[in-house]
Amino acid sequence: MTIDYHTLRNWPFKDVEQTYTARDAMLYSLAVGYGANPVDSDDLAFVYEKELRVPPTLAVVLGFPGFWARDPRSGIDWVRLLHGEQSLVMHKPLPPAATVIGRSRITRVVDKGTGKGALLEIQRSITDKASGELYATVTQLTFCRGDGGFSENNGLSDEAPAPPPPMPERAPDHHCDLPTRPETALLYRLCGDDNALHADPQVARAAGFERPILHGLATWGVAAHAVLKTLCASDPQRLAAFHARFTAPVYPGETIRTEMWRDGNEVGFRARVLERDVLVLNHGRAQLR
Repeated sequence: MTIDYHTLRNWPFKDVEQTYTARDAMLYSLAVGYGANPVDSDDLAFVYEKELRVPPTLAVVLGFPGFWARDPRSGIDWVRLLHGEQSLVMHKPLPPAATVIGRSRITRVVDKGTGKGALLEIQRSITDKASGELYATVTQLTFCRGDGGFSENNGLSDEAPAPPPPMPERAPDHHCDLPTRPETALLYRLCGDDNALHADPQVARAAGFERPILHGLATWGVAAHAVLKTLCASDPQRLAAFHARFTAPVYPGETIRTEMWRDGNEVGFRARVLERDVLVLNHGRAQLR
């Protein structure tokens, strides 16, 4: 099948209602590395119910619409999908517990050309069910490797997102090394993404990996943890926006170094694993308050 521009731009996502508790928030925090040092009081605040703090990046696992691209009506070659980039804008801090509504829509469908794939931009708002207040806007850019050339019949295609600014050439102003544990992927999958690629060695080997890999959004969450810890004094309210491009997977147990360049309230960052010196996130941008 070939994807159809109008079908995707008008995809009938259903609202997703989700209730999360303080335990859910603490589980997410543990999965992205908070609490690894038991005497670090800043980290402890995210994994201990006394005056609990909630990472802004918890928003990316709330109100998720599921793997909708498997629906044959989408026309998407879902086996060849890649998660390309992830963005988060925080409008209001997440409370320790809430019932939220996730509303998703496709905001961009880009034809890169026959044999070059297509891009889908999916935006999700996270609002409080009771008050209707907007907590966060989550945007995911997905690379559909098998779906280029769809606009050749009708010429319909959105403009591609603007390219990210280049990373600074000078040495980083700051860096933060955060270890992941061997069971990190097993923890993170309990937050909502139970893809067997992150748990089953046989599935991982069939996909070309030596063992299960860490979820990309877990790596992304670890980098946000590093920025929050290094530049925001671990205050969740100070992280206004966060974006990064995925470049390579992490194996659970590896150490993620997040390198940061600060210019006022604007931060450029990237992340690499120290054990293999592989860049795993690039063209990162964070906005601070």
